[in-house]
Amino acid sequence: MDKPREECGVLGLWSPEPLPVADLLQLGLFALQHRGQEAAGICVSNGKDLVIEKDLGLVTQVFDEARMQRLRIPGANLGIGHTRYSTTGANLRFNAQPLNVRSSKGILAIAHNGNFVNALEIRQALLEDGAVFQTTNDTEVMINLIARYARLNLVEATARAMRELQGGFSVVLMDRQTVLALRDGHGVRPLVIGQLANGGFVFASEPPALALMEARFLRDVRPGELVWVEKGELRSWQVLPPEPTPCAFEWIYFARADSQLDGIETHPARIRMGAVLAQEAPAQADLVVPVPDSGIGAAIGYSRASGIPFDYGLHKNPYAGRTFIQPTQAMRDLKVRLKLTATPVVRGKRVVLVDDSIVRGTTSGRIVQLLRAAGALEVHVRISAPPIRHPCYYGIDTAARKELVAATHSVEEIRRLIGADSLAFLSEAGVYQAIGGPVCLACFNGQYPAGKPPQETRKEALEQA
Repeated sequence: MDKPREECGVLGLWSPEPLPVADLLQLGLFALQHRGQEAAGICVSNGKDLVIEKDLGLVTQVFDEARMQRLRIPGANLGIGHTRYSTTGANLRFNAQPLNVRSSKGILAIAHNGNFVNALEIRQALLEDGAVFQTTNDTEVMINLIARYARLNLVEATARAMRELQGGFSVVLMDRQTVLALRDGHGVRPLVIGQLANGGFVFASEPPALALMEARFLRDVRPGELVWVEKGELRSWQVLPPEPTPCAFEWIYFARADSQLDGIETHPARIRMGAVLAQEAPAQADLVVPVPDSGIGAAIGYSRASGIPFDYGLHKNPYAGRTFIQPTQAMRDLKVRLKLTATPVVRGKRVVLVDDSIVRGTTSGRIVQLLRAAGALEVHVRISAPPIRHPCYYGIDTAARKELVAATHSVEEIRRLIGADSLAFLSEAGVYQAIGGPVCLACFNGQYPAGKPPQETRKEALEQA
């Protein structure tokens, strides 16, 4: 579907005693599958041995019984896991995570969600200093930085790397003895902490992973915080000053509906977005229809606030699965037909179609056509986010700016392009009101709290000169 795509989900586990670590991590990754569907990996250790299994594909495809058996090493008590969608580095097997290196600190393994905006510059400096890189993704930059600080222990080296890296990122890192977790100073990417019944700890991108692993939610990792397990206790170091601006799209679209991030529940926030949208952009209509599944919460809110009945005017095929197809326009159109069909409830009705975003506009146009072909008299499109006019540099694939329809078209031009009777987007003020806390809106307004890649800054300066 024509949606922004999150880069990754990360997971870490440390236990004071042996556990079926690989099986628990596999369960947790199922809960994070929505955050990355191109590759998956797990690394486990028993304090002596360290084993990694990873490959392209979904969690169910990568972790067959043979791989799981190799991961079930005797005495395992810690590990990390990853689901990947590539925004930095091609979708190739050698870019799958966790990544691992042999260093003066022993074998290290790392899993990362987000992007380092200064990774290219640091990578070039490391290459000139003799470093060797095995992948094309920016995660390897961080693990190289950590490994090169030979005189520092692992915690100190990780803190130093945090200070050198810019962007939006959440990371889990392990050696044979412990697991560390960290978050950038703006908390752009989510990361939470849970506790197992035996006193162990779990770190995950979202709380539903904790629930599947039977861990009790403790709290979010704070922006700029580094946490690790030492002598059975959770330790904390506020490495960077906290300046919280978490990604608004976590609540708009990415996070699971049953998640709670930085104290704000996802599904109620989406309902509030729809309610505010109904106040900002009312429509004369007979039915509110969500684009499943991500538009459901906002559609409920729009229906409640407007008094217009809610119904499922689109059916999502639960068996279509993920199709590994090239991102051409013809294939995107095919994917819409595979996944969505209009239901008879729209026949003869004026429909408010509620979705969370428009990226290129092609999918929205196809859905409007589906509803009209099924007999809808009018289709009024309402989007529970502002227009996406700028690329994201913090771990979301929002396409190149020239491909973002709102970057080159007015709202009226987009309306005509998708064939809707009317079109309206939620305002930035509406996003703040619905989420109820500070958030990053860079993809909407071009203001990047965690910085931009230097090459992009230079490019803009040249364009403005």
